Amino acid sequence: MSAIDDVLEMNAAFAAAYTDRHPPRPPKRRLAVIACMDSRLDIYKMLGLDEGDAHVIRNAGGVVTEDTIRSLVISQRIGGTREVMLVHNTECGMLTFQDDELKRQVESETGVEVPFAFHAFSDLEEQVRRSMARVRESPLLVHKDAVRGFVYDVHTGRLREVR
Repeated sequence: MSAIDDVLEMNAAFAAAYTDRHPPRPPKRRLAVIACMDSRLDIYKMLGLDEGDAHVIRNAGGVVTEDTIRSLVISQRIGGTREVMLVHNTECGMLTFQDDELKRQVESETGVEVPFAFHAFSDLEEQVRRSMARVRESPLLVHKDAVRGFVYDVHTGRLREVR
């Protein structure tokens, strides 16, 4: 059985017991969380969030990219979020390669030019600072005064704020 088939079975069990709880569409806590897609990060559990509490935007590294800004514009203007929390993590895969190397590998294997940056980084805390700066400096965002960044330790479960 494939992984997708397996999770579809689990969804069927979930749906059988599902009760329409009507969580609010705008996030109740008016919070947007930008986090790494690392499978070890259960954002809702680690932050004590319930369904409907926050918008959670995830990508490789939790990097603030053009698409992240696009999602934040929608989150703020349509969803009413006012605070932005960045969550990067120790042992992140983005620390294990360099953009140019991966780009060359992909282009060599596929024969197709990679049209985007991978945004790998070598300094975790500096990347958190860069991501916070991208949010604060975006002219498209209206709420930039409550932007905070953190590093999640995958061994202890603790968040450490980056200033």
